[in-house]
Amino acid sequence: MTGKNYKFWFVTGSQLLYGPEVLKQVEIDSKKMIDALNASGELAYPIEFKTVGITAENITETMKEANFNDEVAGVITWAHTFSPAKNWIRGTQLLTKPLLHLATQMLETIPYDTIDFDYMNLNQSAHGDREYAYINARLRVNNKIIFGHWADKAIQKQIGDWMNVAVGYNESFNIKIVTFGDKMRDVAVTDGDKIEAQIKLGWTVDYWGVGDLVSYVEAVDEAAVNKLYTDLQQKYDFVAGQNDPEKFEYHVKYQLREYIAIKKFMDDKGYSGFTTNFEDLVGLEQLPGLAVQLLMSEGYGFAGEGDWKTAALTRLLKIVSHNKGTVFMEDYTLDLRKGHEAILGSHMLEVDPTITSDKPRVEVHPLGIGGKEDPARLVFTGQTGDAVDVTLADYGDEFKLLSYDVVGNKPEADTPYLPVAKQLWTPKSGLKSGAEGWLAIGGGHHTTLSFSVTSEQLQDLANLFGLSYVDIK
Repeated sequence: MTGKNYKFWFVTGSQLLYGPEVLKQVEIDSKKMIDALNASGELAYPIEFKTVGITAENITETMKEANFNDEVAGVITWAHTFSPAKNWIRGTQLLTKPLLHLATQMLETIPYDTIDFDYMNLNQSAHGDREYAYINARLRVNNKIIFGHWADKAIQKQIGDWMNVAVGYNESFNIKIVTFGDKMRDVAVTDGDKIEAQIKLGWTVDYWGVGDLVSYVEAVDEAAVNKLYTDLQQKYDFVAGQNDPEKFEYHVKYQLREYIAIKKFMDDKGYSGFTTNFEDLVGLEQLPGLAVQLLMSEGYGFAGEGDWKTAALTRLLKIVSHNKGTVFMEDYTLDLRKGHEAILGSHMLEVDPTITSDKPRVEVHPLGIGGKEDPARLVFTGQTGDAVDVTLADYGDEFKLLSYDVVGNKPEADTPYLPVAKQLWTPKSGLKSGAEGWLAIGGGHHTTLSFSVTSEQLQDLANLFGLSYVDIK
């Protein structure tokens, strides 16, 4: 998903006032904490002890070094003793990587029977962390603060969740989206300022003509298509249905040809996501469907109708979630009956199987739009559980990240005449309240739905990018 061996540096705050023995113990305690965190199973990336920050000079040098080490995704700090915050000013001002202030203490309890002034000199986190937090607040730093004992599983998970956000933030500046053709004509919500997105979010968005893709499709080796066809028969159920067997095989193989071509195009040119548009398919026999689903299941970003904002957002959240339960989605149709209120989500062809609750079926059916041949697609049912539904809106003067918490459910009945991947969900605030909040703020119909990303992580992402975040309740 990233191509880098990301890690996080740990910098412990202290000062020379307490003498070398205290500083030695500060380092010992820090490394003990780090070893336990790394062994907890809650972190996807390792923490490395970097230094005890005792002077403005060594703190500043550490932060400058972190900036230029591409494998350092962020810095975690802790004030073990009282760490004079003026020492942190320049280093913090220079730091461009995500910053986590872990406000913790070496011991979980107060040792009433043995506590003395030596203990007090060493364990001053209660006010040391406040001194350090003050300077971050005054500098208007968009840092994360996690408070609690470092050995607590809930705290460890919170650290791990933030790490995933930090890596996503770093990788956001590597996201490159190719739009095959332009966006869908006359649609407003999928439009946006690409230059501002690159400035604010690091996203590069490039237009390429569909003809450029067609040349890749025509160059695909038939043997590669045949091998992939055989491999997929071991992974998915192939259901020809009413189709002639030869037609079914041809149409599935054409999607595989598109898959190989789009993947090679993106890999050759460094893209990590793409868009298609059913209004612009000149030279293609089918709108990519199965092809898109396979690529998204590997972690590439995507959105339909030229919606590059959602394609990039989906790629970003796939990185944050390690590509687990995170898909491009669209509000499709509603159930407004009392006691059944829900949204049925889908998108014609392209929802990927990272959210499937059953074994997907490869099927071929007419599409009804685009004026092309019947596309093959994966048909499956989504999952149950807590999720977030997210979109990025461009208001002209700013981007806003919008989301609400939802409960995912399976559709109440089969849809024999709607052979698509589908997911049912209901806003936790209720369909009426959630939909009214979404409509009032101008949330779009294209979203990223994730069963792995949390609203806290979305808030952390927004803070890092300096975006307004609206968590619709």
